[in-house]
Amino acid sequence: MSDVDVTGDRYRAPALDKGLDILELLSEQPSGLTRAEIVKAMGRSPSEIYRMLERLVARDYVVRSSGGDRYFLSMKLFVLANRHPPLRRLVAQATPKLDIFARDSRQSCHMAVPERAAAVVVAQASPMDSWEFRVRVGARLDLLETGSGHALLAFQSPERRAETLGALSSAADLARLDRMSAELDEVRALGYRIGDSGQLLGVRDISVPVLDPNGDAIAVITCPYLGRPAGEACDSIEDALARLQGVAHELSLS
Repeated sequence: MSDVDVTGDRYRAPALDKGLDILELLSEQPSGLTRAEIVKAMGRSPSEIYRMLERLVARDYVVRSSGGDRYFLSMKLFVLANRHPPLRRLVAQATPKLDIFARDSRQSCHMAVPERAAAVVVAQASPMDSWEFRVRVGARLDLLETGSGHALLAFQSPERRAETLGALSSAADLARLDRMSAELDEVRALGYRIGDSGQLLGVRDISVPVLDPNGDAIAVITCPYLGRPAGEACDSIEDALARLQGVAHELSLS
């Protein structure tokens, strides 16, 4: 049997084709689409599109807007893609660099990647000291409440930002994200974020993005900076930022 037979239309799966058509259609729509718009674009009956959309929503490939009238791609395809070797390679490349940063700066750090309306910690490093503060690998970080989340939002493309909007569930979250727009623009202009931790008093988060060739964040590295008593060797916050920027630059895809 020839490859043409196998890869052509001989073994069609109409239901699968419909689902893939919806995913491909939504991937080109940063503002999402209503069900009626999807029906019109695909030229299919409302009932079959409704059933397919419900299955895609149930399986987390598609999300509804908070009002329930628009559909967006979720980050699930991105997460699935990140289970492939590229994410493992990124973590493998980042881990020794994070270890060196932690040793030389005497500060802990972690790397997080976006997942829908959250960030997931995929790597972490701590200094060889008696005292440390660290975030565990696998932790889910709120995009609106953490330095890592703010940096990821600041370095998202309009399309990715729309996907994030689609994944936020409450009107209050959407309103807060809208109020943050000026802050996020400033972070993007600076190329990094330094701000008080939203979780612990006295901690200053330094967050620097790891960028793809288009300037969008594929990950963010954050140092929850802790001050030390006078006379004790430790990077200043400016020195820690410079080290972190060097690590992020080495990991970014040019």
